[in-house]
Amino acid sequence: MKLISEEIQNAEYLVEETNGKKDYKIRGVFLQSDLKNRNGRVYPTDILNKEVKRYNAEFINKKRAFGELGHPDGPTVNLERVSHMITDIHEDGNNFIGEAKIMDTPYGKIVKNLIDEGAKLGVSSRGMGSLERGRGGQAVVGKDFYLATAADIVADPSAPDAFVEGIMENKEWVWDNGVIKEREIEEYKEYIAQAKRLKIAEAKANVFADFLKKL
Repeated sequence: MKLISEEIQNAEYLVEETNGKKDYKIRGVFLQSDLKNRNGRVYPTDILNKEVKRYNAEFINKKRAFGELGHPDGPTVNLERVSHMITDIHEDGNNFIGEAKIMDTPYGKIVKNLIDEGAKLGVSSRGMGSLERGRGGQAVVGKDFYLATAADIVADPSAPDAFVEGIMENKEWVWDNGVIKEREIEEYKEYIAQAKRLKIAEAKANVFADFLKKL
């Protein structure tokens, strides 16, 4: 599966003050279905709707739907970089409208300071899935799509509805007993594990040589 990241510009950042305390929130379109984005990808409504329902049940309803500041290099959420908690996401036509609360974490404080200084920020969904060829050569996200987080906070691009590819999109990711791992590394480990004891050294040398070729 590929790491897929989609960036959308039209999200608003709200600051609500109650009894002298400021609450910072994000609200807007987090995901879009049946629309060809600038990277030529399309998310079928039924696939995205099913995955959003799972995300709501497993993450939002259990208050564990977190997002990070910046473009993470993998599909899992790093708690040390969490800046906000997603509190709602629901379908509205082709759009999935979301809302998130900026948390009082180290990275959340950075986001709050950026908002106070008038910075323009965007949101970027992050997930994994296979891509299939549809009509006109467009890439259609497959049924195995997995939504890792509905929204990371990123620097807003100048172009409207801009798309930013996932940093690690050229790598393959696999499930291994419920854990997401990079395919290439796992293939190396499997190769070494299957080698006979007398050939372990040779197997390790082959893996190292193959790794050096790709640098």
